[in-house]
Amino acid sequence: MDGEYVDALVATAPDGIAFDDLHVAHNGGGYTFQTPNVDHSGIDEETLRTVAAESPHVRNWYFWHATAPQKADRWAFLRWLEDAEQRDVAERYDALADGIAATWGELHLSVTLSDGERTYSIRHRADADVGTSALAAHDDPLDAREIAKHDDDGGYRPLKTAPSLQTGWTFPELSASEFVTTVDAFYPATVANWHREREGELDVTHWRDTVDRQTGIYGVVKTWDRGDGYEHVNWVAEACCDDSQCLKRREWQYDEETDLDVDGGSGEFPCREPCSLVIAGARQWTKIEGETSQTYEFELTPSEKEQIEDIIDAVADGEADDIREADIYEGANRYRTRFLRAKLFDDEGNLGGVETEQ
Repeated sequence: MDGEYVDALVATAPDGIAFDDLHVAHNGGGYTFQTPNVDHSGIDEETLRTVAAESPHVRNWYFWHATAPQKADRWAFLRWLEDAEQRDVAERYDALADGIAATWGELHLSVTLSDGERTYSIRHRADADVGTSALAAHDDPLDAREIAKHDDDGGYRPLKTAPSLQTGWTFPELSASEFVTTVDAFYPATVANWHREREGELDVTHWRDTVDRQTGIYGVVKTWDRGDGYEHVNWVAEACCDDSQCLKRREWQYDEETDLDVDGGSGEFPCREPCSLVIAGARQWTKIEGETSQTYEFELTPSEKEQIEDIIDAVADGEADDIREADIYEGANRYRTRFLRAKLFDDEGNLGGVETEQ
């Protein structure tokens, strides 16, 4: 590669180079070569080659213009990883020698520099400190699609940006292009949308517009908006778009003029429209919310009321499986819940013996 990056510099010099504090030009008086620590004017090609071969700025320029993906969003993503807009080349190369790391959703990303070459790696952020030999190693970016299909318990993950990515794997040695392809396989379109947002070009489709274009079995969602406010959309966003449920940061609102009242999350990458999972849930909630309210009367002790609240919270927050059998003081404990069912349900499964009226 040594010959390649120097040859490329010499070939490009007549057009002028100005990148990351490297300035190279060629005119009738010879070559000009400038970095923060070097300043040569009127040198010949042989001297230029000697100076260039010794400069990390030249290797850096060659990487970003000949090795790194040239697609704008991928190029910007790699620059972000190195904090290239804030660190100069010397700072970055010192940091790269030890490795620069960042997180992207549940991914732990890192890049290191050895013999002038960058090597990228990806693993689950929970495995950041686990030895590489203890993890299943992969080198094909498309393997990420299979890894992303299931959680640690083998359950299917319908939402790829849910915080349930399985652990125990690593992509230890990736090229720049393979690296971004792997990230995109784990979290499709997140890099592209992140870049669009940075450039002020993120096209957001709000709830109202998304609902209006639904057809077929999902067309029923249109009937949920009855001109009586948007509280129901707040409920949807709170249920589906919280950081505990999705790693994207919700940017869509009720409509262009009306923001929702619930927080959109703190994810690094934006969500530009209600996803298919949100619309599928909304279809079911539309039907449920269309039912006529009924009044039911049950007798509960104060502790039983609190226990029902604990059970709903535990299920909603995905914590039910974490409550051990011995945690008998937890309201959502399995034995306490079974006791409540034995006491309050009749043989037909009706709470308090009260049948559900349709």
